[in-house]
Amino acid sequence: MSRLDTGGDARPSVSAIPHSAAGSATLVADLHDGAGASPDGLRAAVDQRRTFAIISHPDAGKTTLTEKFLLYSGAVAEAGAVKSRKQARTATSDWMALERERGISISSTVLRFRYRGWWFNLLDTPGHADFSEDTYRTLWAADAAVMVLDLAKGLEPQTLKLFRVCRDRGLPIVTFVNKCDRPGLPPLAVLDDIAARIGLDPVPLTWPVGDGGDFAGIVDRRTQELVRFERTAHGATVGDEHRVALADASPGACPPDVWQTAMDEVALFDLEQVRLDHAAFLAGRQTPVLFGSALANFGVRLLLEAFAELAPPPSAQPVIDPSDGRRRVDAPFSAQVFKVQANMDPRHRDRVAFLRVNSGRFERGMTATLARSGKPFQLKYSHQVFGRERATVDEAFAGDIVGIVNATGLQVGDTLYTGPRVTFPPIPSFAPERFVTVHNRNRSRYKQFRTGLDQLDEEGVIQLLLRTDFGYQEPILAGVGQLQFEVAAYRMADEFGCDITITPAPWRLARAVDPEHADTLRDRRRVTIAENRHGDTHALFASDETLQWAREDHPEIEFVTPGMPVAQQTPR
Repeated sequence: MSRLDTGGDARPSVSAIPHSAAGSATLVADLHDGAGASPDGLRAAVDQRRTFAIISHPDAGKTTLTEKFLLYSGAVAEAGAVKSRKQARTATSDWMALERERGISISSTVLRFRYRGWWFNLLDTPGHADFSEDTYRTLWAADAAVMVLDLAKGLEPQTLKLFRVCRDRGLPIVTFVNKCDRPGLPPLAVLDDIAARIGLDPVPLTWPVGDGGDFAGIVDRRTQELVRFERTAHGATVGDEHRVALADASPGACPPDVWQTAMDEVALFDLEQVRLDHAAFLAGRQTPVLFGSALANFGVRLLLEAFAELAPPPSAQPVIDPSDGRRRVDAPFSAQVFKVQANMDPRHRDRVAFLRVNSGRFERGMTATLARSGKPFQLKYSHQVFGRERATVDEAFAGDIVGIVNATGLQVGDTLYTGPRVTFPPIPSFAPERFVTVHNRNRSRYKQFRTGLDQLDEEGVIQLLLRTDFGYQEPILAGVGQLQFEVAAYRMADEFGCDITITPAPWRLARAVDPEHADTLRDRRRVTIAENRHGDTHALFASDETLQWAREDHPEIEFVTPGMPVAQQTPR
């Protein structure tokens, strides 16, 4: 019987799985799969790829789970926790100094590791709502997602927003209900919440026996076994797992009523034939649900292996040129830039453009065509990134993430290709909801001030808007949340040596307008005209009423919402 089914397969009735059995892991330097240039070899290499993101509400355990995936793969010997004891390691995925100081994920990070026969490209995203745009760009490069829920809280606002993004992108979702070793909601209530609020049919592949102090293990419904876990100090290393056939399992220290409730629930699923339909999962109608505790290493291996078996490999990507087409994974090389990050290595002040390979075979030093300009572009300095560590990559395949160092000509959304012309859809930006003005406190560092703001704008940390009368003397920063501005101020000081003063501005929304109408709107009260780095003209309004009055007075002017309104990413 397939492991996709919830029935059992043949195993010893009692077994222990030591850490040494976790499968070898390879860091980022060795990416050669022996695929060569043959179509069959390329297809085999692509089938091994799993490119995914982890989404959650802040503090649900996303970064901890990321670290535990690395731990179980062998990519790190000891897991760090975001909020850990002073002597503990910091999270590998949180490479920025401010992330380590505040204990939150601020910037998306690409982590690559190998587990048994699969290559994983893990796109670690910020959990905070203020960084929704960075998260959206990262989800653009994913083929699937792991949705992490806190057992005590169920679905939370940011999780709902990110789910909407995944659904719009057509990403299948595997759900991990975390923190089962703490008191929480009844597991059946969590399943009901998923079905009622996001419309997915939840199918439990594993089931917890108790929670909090009564937690007694996890039932693997696919094998009809009870899995018990050995704790390690702070969960920093992997402990052994002990399996026993469910028919032979005993409650042990678990209270009889708690044990019986779990057994009755498992029997109910079997009686009602609650099974996973893989096609329904890939189509976004079902979500397999697994339970555990990332911090304590309970159920992490079960999740990692289930995800590897269930998640889809990279597939053909939609394109806008040629119109209404798709780029097959076995077509000549193509890729799209989804993120730009500067100063990941403060020693070199470099700039890395992250691209996702969508088809064919990437080779270091190859020359591709930049679709935006039609000019050749040499992909010379290519790296794979592991937190702050890097390794040169000579070869990559569809689904892989490659960092191109000091590629100053690349922007977010750019398409690169060889062979037949292709352009992938642009990656939308979010319409700003907050605005501030910025002052440089040290005028002798004007050049660094200007360079820093341009860089942060190009990365998408903030949106930079300039007024004709002020220019860089008093630029405007626009964003979705206040924390974006705090990060911008921190990075301006830390990376460019510029202390800046941020002052809240009165505007609440922006609309793109034709430049010929700029003078007409500039004379209106509570309206300001500014331009972005692309030369687009934006009218900034202090309120919805101000915008409405402008529309009524000037019906000839079209007011276009720039980018993607954040409200469109939030379930109504």
